[in-house]
Amino acid sequence: MNEPSSETTGSVAGCEKSSSYDYPIYTPGVADNSLQARTLCPSAKQYAGLHYNLHNLYGLMEMNTTHRALLSVTGKRPFIISRSTYSSAGRYGGHWLGDNESIFKDMYYSITGILSFSMFGIPLIGADICGFNGNANEELCQRWHQLGAFYPFSRNHNSVGMSAQDPASFSQAMQNSTRAALLTRYLLMPYLYTLFHEASSQGLTVARPLFYEFPKDRETYGIDKQFLWGSALLISPVLTQNTVKVKAYFPNCIWYDFYTGLRLASEGKYAVIDAPMDKINLHIRGGYILPTQEPALQAMKSRKNKFGILVALSDSGLARGQLFWDDGETVNTYETGTYNLVTFSAAQDTITSELLHVGYKANMLLGTVTVLGTPSRPQSVTVNGAKADYEYDSEHKVLHITDLSTDLLKPFTVQWKLA
Repeated sequence: MNEPSSETTGSVAGCEKSSSYDYPIYTPGVADNSLQARTLCPSAKQYAGLHYNLHNLYGLMEMNTTHRALLSVTGKRPFIISRSTYSSAGRYGGHWLGDNESIFKDMYYSITGILSFSMFGIPLIGADICGFNGNANEELCQRWHQLGAFYPFSRNHNSVGMSAQDPASFSQAMQNSTRAALLTRYLLMPYLYTLFHEASSQGLTVARPLFYEFPKDRETYGIDKQFLWGSALLISPVLTQNTVKVKAYFPNCIWYDFYTGLRLASEGKYAVIDAPMDKINLHIRGGYILPTQEPALQAMKSRKNKFGILVALSDSGLARGQLFWDDGETVNTYETGTYNLVTFSAAQDTITSELLHVGYKANMLLGTVTVLGTPSRPQSVTVNGAKADYEYDSEHKVLHITDLSTDLLKPFTVQWKLA
């Protein structure tokens, strides 16, 4: 309640009737159409000035102070989530979208909120999964958990007195689909973490609207029911009741179904795709390489597992990606150079890596390579010149290279020879 919020409108004694701060000529579209609603009188005096001028700074200064205090006490990277924010708040923490309702409409609205705050410079952003006010039914909560697994900040949050809405409160089928969505998030954690590094170091977005990547495609300008993680992962959730199909827009490029690897070539058109209750549709953009990691039930345990790379070839057989990695808790690793940055490139049936920076000592092993868009079964596959185990899915044109223990902190080469 750090807006700051109050259960009294303005003051128990009321606000100054003649004050142009308390009763301005123009009132913006705020709660109850009043600047005093659920907060202090705008004319109230604070140490630095009138509340009228300081109201929106309260949450920001609280984040700033908390950030500095946690740094002093722990010496580690603070994790702060604030309901009230202001310009530059993303430097100190993240944000959730505040009290929402347990209805499909508010689940839909959450996408616009997340994309907006991403553009405001607050990449760690999410909404209360299943809704805060009201009682969520199983279908709503199941679909919301699927979407919420791809909020940059993912949290189920409930109000006092409402019915339970954690996955264990619902059927086994709902629990299974939620678990699958969250494990997919954990699988993609290296990609997500790399996106957060880019947000921190370059000011880029983590969750982003389609028009960020396709600015010349006017159809993308109004799309608010789909979004991207970075440049490469397209997320198309179900946002309405009793729905098992989604009308999704695919900009002009190659896309691959995340689960099967099935190739979809689009010239910039909508497609109606199946969306059963246990699935959220995800598509990978051709020309990109996503780092992955075998998921565990906790991020700390996942970090000990082997990595993978998911290679989505373009029409010309090219792809690029990168992985940023540090210890996950030390402050200013980028500034002090205590991180690793690896780039991956695919061309001419070959994948190579390049070490742009090695400053963090860690056991980083590559366990799997998946290549989407491999036109035919390879005659042979090698990793650093040695034969490698592989499988080929002829139906979906996917090459799976498995059982690797390749050091990611050394340059590697993966090659496959087609018939």
